[in-house]
Amino acid sequence: MICDPGDPIETVYFPHDCVISLMTLMENGTAIESATIGREGAFGLMAAIAPRQSMSRAIVQVPGRASRMAATALAEAVRHAPALASLIDRHNDALFGHAIQSVACNALHAVEARFCRWLLSCRDRIDSDTVSLTQEFLADMLGVQRTTVTAVAGALQAKGLIRYRRGVVDILDRPGLEATACECYDTVRRTYERLLPDPFGKARA
Repeated sequence: MICDPGDPIETVYFPHDCVISLMTLMENGTAIESATIGREGAFGLMAAIAPRQSMSRAIVQVPGRASRMAATALAEAVRHAPALASLIDRHNDALFGHAIQSVACNALHAVEARFCRWLLSCRDRIDSDTVSLTQEFLADMLGVQRTTVTAVAGALQAKGLIRYRRGVVDILDRPGLEATACECYDTVRRTYERLLPDPFGKARA
């Protein structure tokens, strides 16, 4: 856990090979992922422009390494580097586009397609075909019951697209996942590629 809604953002996190999920929380305790942050960006960048409180729960969904710095230190750097301010602004535009696409995706697309979209998004950010995450986290991200996650993962495994083990998903057939994923994967990816310089590197190669 990095922060909850309402917490002041005092530190900016720059993932290297981990994935941070922004979770929207409901009053009854349910949650769903609204955006994902990996090596293409950082969590808390807006706090470098002006003091901010978090609007969502930020949690490390896929473990790995990250750098961090005080938001005040980044704010000082921004004051001396207009290009950095522009880059932060473009990143926040991309993140906003990601979040609003997630709203439509969660409302309109089947769980299987959204599952594939999320796996592909993770693959872009960690450069590994093995994604470590629990069934509980997957259920929260997709806004479904754990039994639904089990059924969907089993169906994708039967198609030869993934191998599903306790706490681990191995991607076996990326083109197959892309064919099964909803349009939102490509839409969000194109937004990042339009706004940021080489956000995912060679991850799609």
